[in-house]
Amino acid sequence: MPPKDMLWESGHDESVEVNQRALIDKVLARYSGEFTVFRELLQNSDDASAKSVEIHFETKDFLDKRGNNEEAYNAESSNEKKHELDQKAALVHQWTFRNDGMSFRDEDWNRLKKIAEGNPDEEKIGAFGVGFYSLFSVTEEPFVTSGGQWMGFYWKDKKDQLFARRGKLPSADTDVWTTFEMSLREPAPIPRAFDLTRFLASSLTFMTHLREVSVFLDDRRISRLNKNAGSPNSVGIPQGLKNLSLRGIMQVKDIQTTPLSIKTELIRWVYMSGSERKSTVVVSKPTPAVGSGSFFSSLFASLSGTSTPQRPVTPLQPVSANDADSTEIIESSVTLSVFTAEVMVKIDQKLRRELNRATKKNPPTSMRLELIYTGKDEYDASIEEDKKQPEMTGSVFQGLRADIEGVGAAKIFIGHATGQTTGIAGHIAARFIPTVERESIDLMDRTVAVWNEELLYVGGFLARAAYELEMANLRRLWNGAADSESLRVPSDTVQAWLRGRGLHLLKFFTFHHSTPSSLVSTKLEAAFFASAPNQPFPIISSTGIRNVVDVRIQDQVFSEFLKELPTLPEDVVNGAPKMISSLRSRGMIKEIEFMDVLHELRARPLSETEIVACFKWWLTMQSQSVPQNLVQIRSELLNAAVLILGDRDADDAKIVPMSAIQTLLNVRGMPGAIIPTDGPLPPHLLPVSISKQFDHSKLAAAFPWRELTLLDWLRYVTAPTVSALGVDYDFTSSPQWAERVLEVVSRAWQQLPRSTQQEVAALFQGKVCVPTSAGMRMPDESYFASAHIFRDLPMVLFPSGNQIKGPMEKVLVAIGVRQHVELQIVFNRMIKTGDWTIAELIKYLVAVQATLSSAEVDRLRMTAAFPKESNLDNNEKSARFKASELYEPIDTLRKLGLPIISWGDHPKWRSNSEEAKFLYSLGLRRYPPLPIILNLASNPDESVRSLALKYFLDNFATKYSDYDPTAFVDLSFVPAIKNGSSHMAKPSEVFSNGSWASLGFPVVDPSLQMDASSKLKIREHPPGAALVNLLKQSPPHAEADARTWFGILATRVSDFSKAQLEVLSRLPFVPVKTPGSDAAIRMLSPNQCYFSGDSNLQFHSRLFVFVDFGLQANQFLSACGTKHEPSVEEITKIMLENPRHFYDLAEGRDNYLIELRNIAVNFRLISPTTVARLKRSAILLGSRRVKKSSVAEKVRPSDRQDDLEEEDWDFEYDLVTPDRVVIADDSNLYQLFGSSIFTAPQEELIEGFYSQLGSKSLGTLVREEYSTGNEIKESRKAAEVRSLVLERLPLFLHEQPHTRRRITFDWLNDDRNFIVKMFGKLMVVKSLQFDGKPLRRTQESSAVAKRVGRGPIELWLAGRDQVDIVSTSMCRLLFESPKINDSLLFMTILSTDLRALKRRGYNVDRILRQQKAQREAQAEAAARSSALIPESRSQSPTLPGTLKAEEKHEISSAQTELAKLQLGTNDPLRNPPRASSTIRQSLDLWKRRFGAKPQPVKGSEDETNSLPAGKPGNVDNIPSPQIGIPPQITSELNMGPLEQTHQSKPQGDRNGSRSGVTPPSMIAHNVNLAINACKQEKSDRLQSRERMQMVEETLKEGYCDGSGESLDLVRVGDMGSVNFFVSKDISDAESLMAAKAESLARFIYVIQPLCEAYKLPMSSTHIYYDSVGHRIAFNRNASLFLNLRYFEAWHDESVQRGEMRDAQVSWSVVSVACRRVLTYVQL
Repeated sequence: MPPKDMLWESGHDESVEVNQRALIDKVLARYSGEFTVFRELLQNSDDASAKSVEIHFETKDFLDKRGNNEEAYNAESSNEKKHELDQKAALVHQWTFRNDGMSFRDEDWNRLKKIAEGNPDEEKIGAFGVGFYSLFSVTEEPFVTSGGQWMGFYWKDKKDQLFARRGKLPSADTDVWTTFEMSLREPAPIPRAFDLTRFLASSLTFMTHLREVSVFLDDRRISRLNKNAGSPNSVGIPQGLKNLSLRGIMQVKDIQTTPLSIKTELIRWVYMSGSERKSTVVVSKPTPAVGSGSFFSSLFASLSGTSTPQRPVTPLQPVSANDADSTEIIESSVTLSVFTAEVMVKIDQKLRRELNRATKKNPPTSMRLELIYTGKDEYDASIEEDKKQPEMTGSVFQGLRADIEGVGAAKIFIGHATGQTTGIAGHIAARFIPTVERESIDLMDRTVAVWNEELLYVGGFLARAAYELEMANLRRLWNGAADSESLRVPSDTVQAWLRGRGLHLLKFFTFHHSTPSSLVSTKLEAAFFASAPNQPFPIISSTGIRNVVDVRIQDQVFSEFLKELPTLPEDVVNGAPKMISSLRSRGMIKEIEFMDVLHELRARPLSETEIVACFKWWLTMQSQSVPQNLVQIRSELLNAAVLILGDRDADDAKIVPMSAIQTLLNVRGMPGAIIPTDGPLPPHLLPVSISKQFDHSKLAAAFPWRELTLLDWLRYVTAPTVSALGVDYDFTSSPQWAERVLEVVSRAWQQLPRSTQQEVAALFQGKVCVPTSAGMRMPDESYFASAHIFRDLPMVLFPSGNQIKGPMEKVLVAIGVRQHVELQIVFNRMIKTGDWTIAELIKYLVAVQATLSSAEVDRLRMTAAFPKESNLDNNEKSARFKASELYEPIDTLRKLGLPIISWGDHPKWRSNSEEAKFLYSLGLRRYPPLPIILNLASNPDESVRSLALKYFLDNFATKYSDYDPTAFVDLSFVPAIKNGSSHMAKPSEVFSNGSWASLGFPVVDPSLQMDASSKLKIREHPPGAALVNLLKQSPPHAEADARTWFGILATRVSDFSKAQLEVLSRLPFVPVKTPGSDAAIRMLSPNQCYFSGDSNLQFHSRLFVFVDFGLQANQFLSACGTKHEPSVEEITKIMLENPRHFYDLAEGRDNYLIELRNIAVNFRLISPTTVARLKRSAILLGSRRVKKSSVAEKVRPSDRQDDLEEEDWDFEYDLVTPDRVVIADDSNLYQLFGSSIFTAPQEELIEGFYSQLGSKSLGTLVREEYSTGNEIKESRKAAEVRSLVLERLPLFLHEQPHTRRRITFDWLNDDRNFIVKMFGKLMVVKSLQFDGKPLRRTQESSAVAKRVGRGPIELWLAGRDQVDIVSTSMCRLLFESPKINDSLLFMTILSTDLRALKRRGYNVDRILRQQKAQREAQAEAAARSSALIPESRSQSPTLPGTLKAEEKHEISSAQTELAKLQLGTNDPLRNPPRASSTIRQSLDLWKRRFGAKPQPVKGSEDETNSLPAGKPGNVDNIPSPQIGIPPQITSELNMGPLEQTHQSKPQGDRNGSRSGVTPPSMIAHNVNLAINACKQEKSDRLQSRERMQMVEETLKEGYCDGSGESLDLVRVGDMGSVNFFVSKDISDAESLMAAKAESLARFIYVIQPLCEAYKLPMSSTHIYYDSVGHRIAFNRNASLFLNLRYFEAWHDESVQRGEMRDAQVSWSVVSVACRRVLTYVQL
């Protein structure tokens, strides 16, 4: 297709035709409202600034008459009947509309004939240019005259095109009025005159210029409306309101109020022809708002039809039968308030353009928004006016009345009313942009919606401002009324009047659903509240106009006691439910809350009625729900509540804080029923007038109050404060009140508990409260009538004359009223007169003792009323004593010289008489107390002393069993013997065991040996502290004495504490003869001595002191720290003090080397400080080669040192520091430099020790430099050597699994990694810089192997072929630490024919095949691993203790070889015997892997250890069930580093020859011997230092023993027959067994069947627990100890699940391995 531009050029223009009739019909179809023509013409008139408008409905007769006779047109019939007017109105032919506004201008005439071209004036309402065309709804050819011109419209040729014709009027017909004549399309009745007038009244309200409208029927004026606006009053913008719209387009600058009055004059016929007032209002169903982006968008949306809609004809009202004068003029008026907002508009250019496009005019820069408000009085007046109307039509101003009920009568006005309701009770007029048909505002068009939404915000703002202003006026009225009446609040009448206005205001501004668009009321309501975000919302309340947040919804429950809390009156809540609901939904008004109650309770005191109501509310609330913080809430309530008793303004009004209330009185029960309420009551008691209105139990449950007890009441009425109230209630002065109080107590006495009775009695005691014959007396001064010894005593006598009996008597007795005469009175009146003896006095007291109180008895005990027996004069006899100071009158006590009571002879003293018992109760002593008898036993008088001690011992069981010698440490009453003489000793100084006399301690007299321990409780032995002090102050100075002393002390070692033994170890009390002197004795401490033994025969005796006091005495010294031999640490320190002297005492190299070996073996036992000294001291033995003198003379200077034989050298020994001695790790280098340096003894143990101290290897100190002759290219010899090395290297590596390799065979087998070159000559220069001496040796060599960095290995060969040099050079690069044996073995394999190797025992083919298969398997596994594992993860580091792949392979090979040897599979025919080095190296491999040093094979040697930790939870990780195969350790347990692992060596005979597998009979025999050797461990504590020793199993076989290892276990209990031990380093060991009870029981359940299978006694199996360590189990003293910690880590979880097999298999192997029984039980 050609381009669009080319097509456009070739085309032609055609006009777009519009069916104008159809277009106008579609426009008119959108105008659904009534009186549309008049609405548009009225708006046009107001835009033209018209003041008056006339509307004429003209009949054909009238038109004809006016055309024929002008006078007839101006005449009016003065008395037309209703039916005549009805007849006229029934059929009119023309409507004429006239206004006196500005005449049409040319642009107006032009715009009139253009559809959709509105008035561009932004101050005018017209916008769309379609209002005039509403005339076509009633006429076909409208005719307009204005300003002397006319214009008529007609359909040309009666078709669809509209034409206009314009002309000028004759000058005679020129009129200032603009007239619109509308000849009706068909004659029709006029609109209902009353409805039209009501419409005109509403429309006139918001017209800017229009003031008067008249309606005519022919020539009769049927109605006239006149509007009169008062002067506007600026009220300003209320404070706190947000006057800027949401988008900031519109801002309210000022608010004005304007009074508006409209007056009407209607003839009665108008009322007769109006619509009847409906009793109910039907609200039309809301329809969605119709909006459009532009005029045509809404217009074309309706062009789907072609028919022209016709307006429905309004039916005529039936003719009224009323004969009243239909032309009578009836006047009415209405007054309104108009709130006007002056709005400034600031709009951006983009929105301005869009609005111009939509409305064809620019938006105004300022405008007004008006709101009609009808006050309460005006609204009520309009209602009353409706009732006064003559007909049922109602008031003509009904459309202006406030829509209080929200039926949709309030409209949005855009000059005139639209179909859109506001949702509130008042009309709103503003420059909204409506839809084309003006039925609603446009909220659909995006641009227009912005304008309208901003205006809606202004409308909501103005509504809120009007509400605020009216509420402020109400507040002034309320306050003014209160002030005028001198009251806090206005009178009830005024309040009701003001509440009515407040309710009216709330109802007026209640937002109902708006129609047709509900968004209008929604947005108005949102603006109403959003315009005052921080402004309180005022509302009418019970206390005036208050902020809504301070007002609460009224609740009848609170109304009786919350009088000042602002609440919404009930008529307000019921009258404006929608507004109240809106406020509640917004959270602005709430229900009454607890804090509201607190605020009012804190603000004022409550009356009794109010406090009762408050309590009822609280009880109800608590019965419904109990809040979580009830105590706090209740406390707040009681702290706030205050009760006022009496008149508030009275002087005697009493304030009672509820927080002070603690008790309440239950008048329906005891004691409330008997407590007199007319007397004084405690201030903490809730007033009875309040409490009696409630259920007592409910009050007690709801409040923290307890019932008032009798004791509470008595404490109050007996208090001095109550007595001060008046004599009538002073129970110390008023006998009547005292009797009444005592009567209350007596009535309740039987029900009171004993403790309460005592408290009640205490309140009366000491107070004058008992009415007596002598007046008011205290209880203890009053007597019952029965106490009639003396007549002048005050007897109890009540004013009422009531007899004292029953409960009253008990009360009086309890408070202290006396039933007998007081003892002091008796003493004063009788004893002092000498009328009564002691016997007679006691007899009287026994008679009345039942009436004696405890206080009186106590007083009697404390009274010195009793004389004692005496042989002296009467002065002493007159002295008196307490009964407790005297003893009963018996001869035994008289002999001891004790004070005896003077009883007399009549009656005779009898210990079982009532009098004696009474005296005993008063304290009369029957025997001397313990301190007294022991003091008598220490009396200087021997006779008294012996009698007293005998009395004590004889009566010990019955009277002195509580004797404690520690209470009498300062009393010397024990007969003792010291140093052969008798004396009296203190119990702490003497001992019952006579053997201590030899050590100088006092011992008990032999006559008292039987009673010394049982009665006198004398210690048998001195305490440890005394013995320590004895040895410190007076030690034995002779060996014989020491032997005796130490022998005795050995029996009491357990008495010494650890600290005391530590002190003794440093205390010099051991007598030792001075060397070289027979008599001189020196005192040494035990830790400086050693027991004589084998060591004493060695040179140690010259360094240390050895003693021997006999077996028993040595046990004491051993406990004090004397050792059998010096420790390694001690020997090392002696050696460090003077190494040369030590060397001399050792008598040369051999003994000194023995000491060095001892230090090396036990190096880990040496302290770090000593190790540091070793590294700095010249203590190491070094040797240097020196030529023998005979050889030195024969050797020529040209001879090389390495050509000399070993016997040609002597050795020079010296003691040097570690940095001056080297380790000869290379024999070749040693031969070269051995005569110039000191080297370590060539023992692996010694070399390792030297290395730890810092000595370096010779190989690391020597540098090699090479010089070569010409290289022989493509040498055949080089290729052969390379092939030979690669061929024999697998065999060699198979025999060297223990050595750490630097390279692998696969790497070396690569052509790029192993290069062999041949040279004509090869020289090696070896240089050594050591100890400041530069040494240099040059050698011609036949082979050198070298490697630079990580490059290839190059083997250089010279002319000669020396296999030994090749093997030595290669071993240096193959292994990290090559040995001489390695080079020799490699040399042998290289130089020996393969057949010879096979004959020597090498399975060459199998080894080569096996290694090849393993390399292929490893390569395949590596390939799979690299394919499955990402690169970043495949290079993860090896965990500590984990073996590398080649190491595992080597171990597997060693295991296989060992298994074959031990299982007897080494058949000479199938596997020829191989060299013994193979076995040794396999064993050495195991030892090197697990920390041991390889040792030479001995016939029956077997090292053992406790079983170390392996990997838990897997049977494969414990020793293999195959006999003799070492366990395969794959990883370490997370409890510590791997220790040395038990391994098996081939068992040899006594001569060292190899033997086969141990016979099964011997295995069974060993098992039985091991089991039978098991015994129970009976010690409660296991202690030993870490030391391994070889223990013989049966004859010469060994078994595992852990007694030499470091351990410290304490027995804490047992479970069944299994003891449980805990390591000492665990805190709270006692509770550990309880914590581990379940896992311990499961462990025993696992090992019990194992013990049964081995026939092992359960009593010899023990379980222990430690916190750290690597010991799984050990054997000690023929008892097996298993570690619970490893069981928990390995198997406890699986055992709990019922999986027993792995646990039993694992611990079976552990047990067997620990026993060294080489067998396996498969369970």
